[in-house]
Amino acid sequence: MNKHQDESFEEDFDEEEYDDMELLERLETLREDMEELNVRTLDDVIQQIKELHQKLDAKA
Repeated sequence: MNKHQDESFEEDFDEEEYDDMELLERLETLREDMEELNVRTLDDVIQQIKELHQKLDAKA
């Protein structure tokens, strides 16, 4: 590998590492939000959304 290829590889790795760190942050935030909202699954989230829509529609 020449110097240019090394630098390109390092840049790619840095971007990949950054993407992984960003995804990790998003997932940790999602986990915290789910814990605060007392939901464990996506189905729980969907159900709560449905119930809130129905509640708000009933008030309209």
